[in-house]
Amino acid sequence: MATRLVQINMKARDDQALGGFWAAALGWGISSEGPGVTNLEPEGFVYPDPAAVCIDLIASPEPKTVRNRLRVDLATTSDAHRAELVARLTGLGATPADAGRADGPWTAMADPEGNEFRVLEPREVYRDTGPIAAVVVDCVDPRAMARFWGRATDWTVSEVTDDRAVLRSAAGVGPYLEFVRVPDAKTVWNRVHLDVRPYPGDDARAEAARLRALGATAVDLGDSDISWTVLADPEGNEFCLLAPG
Repeated sequence: MATRLVQINMKARDDQALGGFWAAALGWGISSEGPGVTNLEPEGFVYPDPAAVCIDLIASPEPKTVRNRLRVDLATTSDAHRAELVARLTGLGATPADAGRADGPWTAMADPEGNEFRVLEPREVYRDTGPIAAVVVDCVDPRAMARFWGRATDWTVSEVTDDRAVLRSAAGVGPYLEFVRVPDAKTVWNRVHLDVRPYPGDDARAEAARLRALGATAVDLGDSDISWTVLADPEGNEFCLLAPG
């Protein structure tokens, strides 16, 4: 058994407004499966497909208090494209931000609710990823995260060092999943997290047990009546195990 990384779950004070920003930023379609939920995916996309990691925005009154441990890096194809994208995102409501631990050739920005992201300089490795080059997660131990997520999902580990681990769909399409070493550990509930989904016909309880055996822990939500399972990876990052499909 294995899971598939299918989407990013992002809490938002105003899911419709923030969804509008990200839909325009990525050139994706926008829909809603119910009040307080805004869904983003590429036009014509048949979910789930490794060609894209979708975004679900969930209404939440809780404010953002710390820098997110998960962000997206946006791909560009030329210096002109990067400049145009930064200008367009600024017009949509993005602002300059510190989205990382070190200076680099990228442009660090924040969306209208303060969620950090980067617009990267052109990089050949990201030319076929779509608008999202990489989903980037801060961590203390990239090697340990690569071991867990490489076994938890059907994504392939392509690079592991003390400072960085890189995974991508086994199909070799879509964005990369990158774990980047930072000095500080997780301290609060992540407002942005990953959602994974088992394959059709798999047993959700058996998959949850497999993930716990790999090092995941259960997250107690009390008596919450939900159809998915909330777990945390070995560094405490929450993620949702959705129903098979």
